[in-house]
Amino acid sequence: MYSIIGLCIAGGLLAIGILAMVVSGLRGMINGKQDFKKIGMFLLPFLVYAIAYVLTQDYSEAGVATMLFMMATMALGIMLTGARTTFNL
Repeated sequence: MYSIIGLCIAGGLLAIGILAMVVSGLRGMINGKQDFKKIGMFLLPFLVYAIAYVLTQDYSEAGVATMLFMMATMALGIMLTGARTTFNL
């Protein structure tokens, strides 16, 4: 019984936090404080997940494929940044 109450409270707090982030982001976009490149980079994992889900037709496989793609993208970005600073490009 107590675990259900705790889960409901945690879920409610999570929903309030997400709602606050969405409202803050929308206010920032309306006021012109947000860069659309940053918004696009934030939406990239959702786009990758949607494409992976269309290809695999399975939630868990799409999630794993998204995780692997994002980790590979991160490793590639780290390597490119390191090469750029090493060779002063």
